[in-house]
Amino acid sequence: MPTQLPHSPAADRNKAAILERLQQVLGERGTALEIAAGTGQHTAWFAASMPGWTWQPSDADPGLLPAIAARAAQAGLGNVRPPLQLDVTSRPWPPLAREFDAIFCANMLHIAPWDACAALMRGAAPLLAPGGVLITYGPYFEYGAAPAPGNLAFDESLRARDPRWGVRRLEAVCGEARAAGLTLAQRLEMPANNLLLVFRAT
Repeated sequence: MPTQLPHSPAADRNKAAILERLQQVLGERGTALEIAAGTGQHTAWFAASMPGWTWQPSDADPGLLPAIAARAAQAGLGNVRPPLQLDVTSRPWPPLAREFDAIFCANMLHIAPWDACAALMRGAAPLLAPGGVLITYGPYFEYGAAPAPGNLAFDESLRARDPRWGVRRLEAVCGEARAAGLTLAQRLEMPANNLLLVFRAT
């Protein structure tokens, strides 16, 4: 009987929409580093749907790494590398043997202290291959745009759990990206008031 693996309902809900955007943004083949891979559901879904891509999942929680590996193994995915422990706020990041055509990070910035944003940008920028992209996904607030009621409620619930968490302002995130030598190349609207942001080296 297959081992019961941790499961994220949100990852199941958004994986198809994210995949569609990734297929629009990325080429047919390449190497991708996934940061904050969590349960590994995105890793397995993207790797199965994009066989020309090799995926390197990672997460700050070492307890999740066996589940990520098991999910890829159960799906018979040969294009998923063994998961790595990676906390974006660690300096320096663990040595990685390659540059990446894409670095993907979903739903981390609002469930982490604000300094994780600068750390993500600073750590990802030198790992991008020429023409590579850093892609983030999640909810954002934007100056001049009325926030969605659902995002306001989500932000309140996050801050109640940990005052260091919260939905981030897009402009502030872009500021940290610029400081690391990255610029926002695409802002793509997603279901449930989320955005997919594509950053490239300046």
